[in-house]
Amino acid sequence: MESEEAWRQFAAIARSPEEDIDLDWAALVLAATEYPELDVDHELAVLDSLAAGAARRVGDQRDPLFCVNTLSEYLFDELGFRGNDEDYYDPRNSFLNDVLARRLGIPITLSLIYVETGRRLGVPLDGVGMPGHFIVSHRVVEDLFVDPFHGGILLTEQECADLVRQATQADVPWDRRYLAPIGNREFIARMVRNLKGAYMERQDHSRALRMIDWLLAAQPEAVEERRDRGIVSYRLGNYSEALDDLRTYLASPSRVGDAEAVRDLIARIEGRASD
Repeated sequence: MESEEAWRQFAAIARSPEEDIDLDWAALVLAATEYPELDVDHELAVLDSLAAGAARRVGDQRDPLFCVNTLSEYLFDELGFRGNDEDYYDPRNSFLNDVLARRLGIPITLSLIYVETGRRLGVPLDGVGMPGHFIVSHRVVEDLFVDPFHGGILLTEQECADLVRQATQADVPWDRRYLAPIGNREFIARMVRNLKGAYMERQDHSRALRMIDWLLAAQPEAVEERRDRGIVSYRLGNYSEALDDLRTYLASPSRVGDAEAVRDLIARIEGRASD
């Protein structure tokens, strides 16, 4: 799939109804924007093979706890999938094909593999986007949570709250609504935000800009993305585009906590644009 075709297909996901978004396919189309030679059907077959291996171990058992524990043991203990603590912001951690090949990822991509392998087994699982950390919940069994980044261990609600505090490094008041499952559009959006952050970390502004463009196509109400796109456009020397986004951000009816800093940046850009 050529890169531009991948971007066209990925952009179409932003306009698709939630029920039409296939999580595995969308994640691989995202990867194809970076890897134009990617064989999406082959990568889907890799997920199928993971499920086939897990199915042999699950057998005829349908007890949810048994299925989840067996899936965790297979993916993390036997196959060696693990969280990348050493280089968390490596962009490869956010591309599904890389995670499948390297068996190394971040919470959201490992959760995606867990959810999609479970789906193929008939184990209904959802992604849970807690602040600072991504986990998996069972769709039917209440309070059955799994942490794929830490070896697929089971979590209590209190342990989920502890993870949020550790991940955010703040005394975040716990809210049980953090455990609500998210839809596939938001699942993919969070993967894009992770890539955006990885590219910003590396000052790869051109790639970061494409991530922000997609986020705004999928979630036009996300005004903070307008601010960030303005900043990235400024760094790329696209002053007119930067001013449009930053002014739109300031005009937003939502509360803007960094208005003074944004006004200063606008003044700086206006000064450069007039030189």
